[in-house]
Amino acid sequence: MAMSPDLKARLEEVEARFNAVERELADPNIVANQENFMKRSKEHAELSQLVECFRSYNKYEQELGQNRLLMADDDEELAALAGVEVEQAETALVDLEQRMRLLLLPQDPRDEKNVVLEIRAGTGGDEAALFAAELLRMYLRYAELKRWKTEILSQHPTNAGGFKEVIALITGRGAYSQLKYESGAHRVQRVPATESQGRVHTSAVTVAVLPEADEVEVDIKPEELRIDYFRSSGPGGQHVNTTDSAVRITHLPTGLVVSCQDEKSQHKNKAKALKVLAARLLEKMEQEQQAALAANRRSQVGSGDRSERIRTYNFPQGRVTDHRIGLTIYKLEEVLVGELELIIPHLVAYFQAEALKSSAA
Repeated sequence: MAMSPDLKARLEEVEARFNAVERELADPNIVANQENFMKRSKEHAELSQLVECFRSYNKYEQELGQNRLLMADDDEELAALAGVEVEQAETALVDLEQRMRLLLLPQDPRDEKNVVLEIRAGTGGDEAALFAAELLRMYLRYAELKRWKTEILSQHPTNAGGFKEVIALITGRGAYSQLKYESGAHRVQRVPATESQGRVHTSAVTVAVLPEADEVEVDIKPEELRIDYFRSSGPGGQHVNTTDSAVRITHLPTGLVVSCQDEKSQHKNKAKALKVLAARLLEKMEQEQQAALAANRRSQVGSGDRSERIRTYNFPQGRVTDHRIGLTIYKLEEVLVGELELIIPHLVAYFQAEALKSSAA
């Protein structure tokens, strides 16, 4: 099946732009201007993968035509060899077209951002809080495997060793692109340590993955904030209940409240709380924009509705099930020690396919 004329024309435009940028990068005037040179270099890198695919496509298409002619040759051995080459070329063309369609999809501008990860215990009391701690370890270990940096911004631990709420910053290229589908309700099914009858209990933890906000994206005016200082409370830390180091920030226009008490310094706690507040405000702004764009936005790809039950971790069966894509794997222990590559690539592929369907509609 030949590529549609519209798609081919679009790809030819991309290649023409790529060639123009390549010429500009050789221009001494562009090279001398560091800002322009960096801008062109970035554009060149962004277009290079698509152009490489398009050139490979054209090469295979040319070879396909030649081999189809050879299939009619009187030399049976040559004709058979040409038939094999035709099959390989046809497969390569289908794969390359699919890949190019994906590369042409509008990129989520947030994909390269760092992540503010919020984990909260839901239904299930201490058992939910304990599982919140396990999910935190899972994500921190995944970040370590990806060579990303992590920092705890805020935590509200329980006496049993879990968390009512914990917020972490994950810093690394592409962190949001890989973690953005983790937002939602995570359900755990297992026998709690305190259960004498051996009955399986179901608890829930909610996860929110927010892109870290840049200063230019969210303008937080000092006069819109109410900042309260108070003494830290809760288990752990010699500084707890000794100084007014804890900070609570209320954003008056929206009513959003963020508190942080992990550091001994008011200044550090305030900086961390402002980082979380900026991420929440960015998410709120984007949700309002999305709602204004279309009433059916919730049903579209990447809605990230936190109330949606997205995954179940079943301990008796050693099973993890992602309900959105119907994926079930019996590698619970591996997943909980950070091997999320068992799940995340499947999610990315699924939502990319959905985005392709939407773009074709």
